[in-house]
Amino acid sequence: MSTKAADAKKIKGQVFLPGAVHWLVVSVAINLGLLLKLIHDRNLLLEWSSLPDKENGTHLSSLSSYPPEPKPANDGQIQQKLINLDHGDPTMYQSYWKQMGDRTTVVISGWQSVSYFSDTKNLCWFLEPGFANAVTRLHNLVGNAETENRHIVVGTGSTQLFQAVLYALCPSDAPEPMNIVSAAPYYSSYPLITECLKSGLYKWRGDANDFDKEEPYIELVTYPNNPDGEIREAVFNGNGGILVHDLAYYWPQYTPISSRADHDIMLFTLSKSTGHAGMRLGWALVKDEAIARKMVKFIEISSIGVSKDSQVRAAKILDVISDTYEDTETSDESKRFFDYGYQEMAKRWTQLREAANKGQSFSLPNLPVGECNFSNRTFGTQPAFAWLKCEKADDCESFLKKHKILTRGGAYFGSSKKYVRASLIGHLEDYNEFIRRLSLINSTESP
Repeated sequence: MSTKAADAKKIKGQVFLPGAVHWLVVSVAINLGLLLKLIHDRNLLLEWSSLPDKENGTHLSSLSSYPPEPKPANDGQIQQKLINLDHGDPTMYQSYWKQMGDRTTVVISGWQSVSYFSDTKNLCWFLEPGFANAVTRLHNLVGNAETENRHIVVGTGSTQLFQAVLYALCPSDAPEPMNIVSAAPYYSSYPLITECLKSGLYKWRGDANDFDKEEPYIELVTYPNNPDGEIREAVFNGNGGILVHDLAYYWPQYTPISSRADHDIMLFTLSKSTGHAGMRLGWALVKDEAIARKMVKFIEISSIGVSKDSQVRAAKILDVISDTYEDTETSDESKRFFDYGYQEMAKRWTQLREAANKGQSFSLPNLPVGECNFSNRTFGTQPAFAWLKCEKADDCESFLKKHKILTRGGAYFGSSKKYVRASLIGHLEDYNEFIRRLSLINSTESP
């Protein structure tokens, strides 16, 4: 037999190298198994890395060891899944929109949204006419904002609108940057948004109550206030001040609508009004045409307009809300959005106050009560966030983190570390677990 015949055998017309085939199969199997394990571990790591670690200013993805070693439970420490109440993700509203079925369904054909332009005759040329009409209709229904003689400027969320306002209000030839202030506790993103670009046009100056310079400034007024829910007025403690009103939460599920807001610049967002944070859509009502034009120019430069698809979807949603109130046959409150939102927020705030009052570990602010012109109800403000104070811990955020409750500490809002902001508009399962843990902490921590 030749050398080649000795090294190989023919079996039914196929040539096999017995030893090599064995090792090849084993090698492929081992490498495939390792590859699948790496993919599996990587997916788990991505899930862990999404959790913020504000205490060290990092994310869990920066930790050197994975997976994290389980820690032994301390006395009184509740070892459960992590509850993230840091972000105001409005998933509470999901159940309402599910029950509405196809009423808000929109079909967008492939030929639509091809052009950059929506309405070339409008100052805001990327504003969809249907969305503008739906916004005006809803404000007039609720009675929470004056729409006459106003320019509507649409933006990718109120964050972009806030940046557009700063761009519009701050002179480019000023010798010093414009001062930006807000009364503490202020919205934690104001300093971050103001300072992120290191612009020479403006500079964050902190608490409006501490600002005493005789220089031009812009004061940001949020009501109901984020994080504490207060209905506040402007500090406006000097000459040359310009006011910007952030009215993201001035809707009847959160607070009584006592009058139509009538300010020069008013900001609204879809995420907190209807719960559709993922659409990334907000709008401003602006009196001064020159300011509105500069805001439009900023959005044109930064994103060449705003998604038409989002505006079409949002217009449908806003119109459905208005329809349920204008349709006399709709009497079921669960079918009317603001009534649903009011009932849900009232229930959650009742449960929260009961849990906080079970002991002496926590306290909540007393919020204003008023009559709502829209619903004819008399009730206290029930914000989307709880401004919770730890009476026995100096660092409330760290204390709750030990119980696997993520919140945002008071220092981010220009306030004391004894406070945290906790979102109340998340999934019901997470909210109920938060109430359960808060009650248990109160019972174990009380003397």
